[in-house]
Amino acid sequence: MSNGLKGVVAAQTRISHIDGQKGKLIYRGYDIQNIAQEYSFEEVAFLIWNGRFPTRIELSELSKQIRDKRKLTKEMKAIMDVLPSNMEYMGVLRTVISAEGTLHYQWKPNLAQSITLTAIIPTIISYWRAKQSNKPFTSPNDELDHVENYLYMLNGARPTKAQVRALETYMILTLEHGMNASTFSARVTASTESDIVSAICAAIGTMKGPLHGGAPSGVLALLDEIQTMDQAESVIQRKIHNGEKLMGFGHRVYKTHDPRAVALRNVLLEMDGEDPWLDLALHVENEAIHILNEYKPGRSLYTSVEFYAAAIMKSICMDSELFTPTFTASRIVGWTAHVLEQAEHNVIYRPQSEYIGDII
Repeated sequence: MSNGLKGVVAAQTRISHIDGQKGKLIYRGYDIQNIAQEYSFEEVAFLIWNGRFPTRIELSELSKQIRDKRKLTKEMKAIMDVLPSNMEYMGVLRTVISAEGTLHYQWKPNLAQSITLTAIIPTIISYWRAKQSNKPFTSPNDELDHVENYLYMLNGARPTKAQVRALETYMILTLEHGMNASTFSARVTASTESDIVSAICAAIGTMKGPLHGGAPSGVLALLDEIQTMDQAESVIQRKIHNGEKLMGFGHRVYKTHDPRAVALRNVLLEMDGEDPWLDLALHVENEAIHILNEYKPGRSLYTSVEFYAAAIMKSICMDSELFTPTFTASRIVGWTAHVLEQAEHNVIYRPQSEYIGDII
């Protein structure tokens, strides 16, 4: 028996591969290090869905499909207008996406449905943020690509190139990560031959849990406490001396460098001097790794992707409550790819449980 199914192989997949010992993340045969630096969100989404990179014509068509599907329906707006004002973003996403599940969404799932769900999630997030902030909603801009348009809708103004590059890289690196809890939820739901909307709602509900999609609030607090580069060494040393956990370092899967953090770092290094929060994050990582190796040798406490995610959130002035929804806006690509793969050779999931109660 394996509690939580840890280590149990539940499916075969061609979508991605994780090697925690070597610090490798593979998308459809391609190392994530190369992908993150050379391709756009749309190109990598196409790869995850189709198993290959798009031609120029195919990329143009995908971009057009995403632009066409990113607008809210009147029903979606009506639902959000009557939801409780204290409802959190993930609950809103789950509810509004659920309403998308009309008779149009029947078994089997298809790529067009996956594109629609991917396109609409950033708009739902942005509409709810506008309501929560009592500000006018900024409608999608058809001249902008997926990630830039998301930032544009959130802030009501065009973001800087550095902000777009940082967030796009992060979203590429998090759009797929194997058989994690939310992906498993999606595949289990799809295995019953339920529709793709139901599968994605199951995944969103799973992502909502703090053990899976929780915001890196600890990293945000660390960066807030450090504030400037000259304070990094003293703050980090004090935390280690006091026995405090240094947030953003160490990962349950990767026993060496988190390849997503490495890829993010490489991109941020190219942007040196363009954003003070990103520069601070690079400096804090260097100081922290040096000090951790000195005080805790052999522990393999390297930077996780959440560390740089927090720095990017600081850079683009994104509230911590937007982290998990933004994570969802990227992971929707992986979820839908797994639903499509599940449908190809479907077998319903039916694991056994071991009864440990009394027999009277």
